[in-house]
Amino acid sequence: MDLRAKTCCFTGHRSLSGEEKLKAAVRLRRVIEEQIKAGIVFYGAGGAGGFDTLAAQIVLDMKKEYPQLRLTCEGQTRGWRSEDIAVYEDIKRRSDKVVYVSREYTPDCMHRRNRHLVDHSGTCICYLTRSTGGTAYTVDYARKKGLRIINMAEECHI
Repeated sequence: MDLRAKTCCFTGHRSLSGEEKLKAAVRLRRVIEEQIKAGIVFYGAGGAGGFDTLAAQIVLDMKKEYPQLRLTCEGQTRGWRSEDIAVYEDIKRRSDKVVYVSREYTPDCMHRRNRHLVDHSGTCICYLTRSTGGTAYTVDYARKKGLRIINMAEECHI
């Protein structure tokens, strides 16, 4: 059995306005429910702030209703504010698995983390509004790898 078919990764921008975050959260919950009905139970979040954190928190919250869900988080907190590190540590503690592609920050560790998420997934749920940057790179990589792409920014009509 190919676990990629049952696995979804998240990628998105680090900063979302309050309105974007609210709309994305409502839509993301519905989209994840659709994925669950399609048999997707494994979710991978990169551990960055913004959309990654939002997605991880929603999956963890949905585990109350869907206990079969599993969350893997990856991350790097270099340069983060203490409040954001506390949120990330809570996500890590509640995740089913924590993966580190690098124990230390390196110039390419974020790209390696994102490629790792994509390489183990069949679907990519993203929040992409620009054609440059890490999210654009990751979505482009996911497209080249044949993943199904669901863009929350388009879905939310923001």
